[in-house]
Amino acid sequence: MIKTAVLHAAGYVGRSLLDAILAHPDLELVLATSRSFSGQPIASAHPTLAGRTKLSFVTSLDDGPQPDLVFVAAGHGQGAAAVAALRGAGFGGLVVDMSADFRLPDAQTYVQRYGKEHPRPDLLAGAWYGMPEITGPPPAGTKLIANPGCFATAISLALYPFSTEGAPAVGTFSVTAMTGASGSGALPKPTTHFPDRDGNMRAYKVFSHQHEAEIDRMAPGVSYQFVPISGPWTAGIWGTAQGVLSTGVGAKEIEELFEACYSDQPFIRLWPGSLPELRWSVGSPFTDLGWIVQDDRLVLGFGIDNLMKGAASQAIQNANLALGWDITRGLIP
Repeated sequence: MIKTAVLHAAGYVGRSLLDAILAHPDLELVLATSRSFSGQPIASAHPTLAGRTKLSFVTSLDDGPQPDLVFVAAGHGQGAAAVAALRGAGFGGLVVDMSADFRLPDAQTYVQRYGKEHPRPDLLAGAWYGMPEITGPPPAGTKLIANPGCFATAISLALYPFSTEGAPAVGTFSVTAMTGASGSGALPKPTTHFPDRDGNMRAYKVFSHQHEAEIDRMAPGVSYQFVPISGPWTAGIWGTAQGVLSTGVGAKEIEELFEACYSDQPFIRLWPGSLPELRWSVGSPFTDLGWIVQDDRLVLGFGIDNLMKGAASQAIQNANLALGWDITRGLIP
């Protein structure tokens, strides 16, 4: 059993991580930190985990058994601080960071996308960006994995096939994607307050969402324009990408393209000739990808759970691969 800890575990991503770790046959949850819930049972913040663990939250990694594997579920900017503190304390094991702090390859891009200086640029060189279906397993000896963003995951997996060698030419994709309120975190704010969000749709960061930098890395050369939308539900991302196909390309070629990329990927479900529904992927570790072709018009549809494939279950995939296990371990019975 790999002794496992989750830092900053009281939020939505922390809950999903704890749930996944407790279900994993090879991971033993030994510690979960939260300053606001320190000393209280994990179920005090996450009632759905009642009866599954007797652990209480602690303040820091020094307050319990030392782990072999650490997931950091801190917010952007805090992730780098947590990783730096771990390394400074001598922890040399595997860290999977859920924040944006190690997703981009250099500090300058971070400043451009997030509008502030990177908190620990000296740690960037040691980070591996892991979107398993595209990047594959991390190099041997990797000790820091940057888990992708939720929009970045959904859109990259939809567009990546068109960046591969020999892929059909497509004009600029028009991407519209909607996310639930949990994507904004557990801390209440005006844009996630229920009376304002319920029954409402709101576009934000049009053509300038920070996850575009990750999409550019995972689907290089693919032209797209992205409109993110805040949706009136809790969990899940659903969207479409529309493009114009080159002459002679039809449904058969698109199906062959996606099959070539994803037929051996257990967490990708393909739906040729139809667009997936949001509810199919919510609560699951799967990405649902479908498409409709009519004449020269292509519509891709995609759906993920932003807290699962967009966060926790993808982090488990990354840890599985780094530890030499099957990618499905603990995620598919």
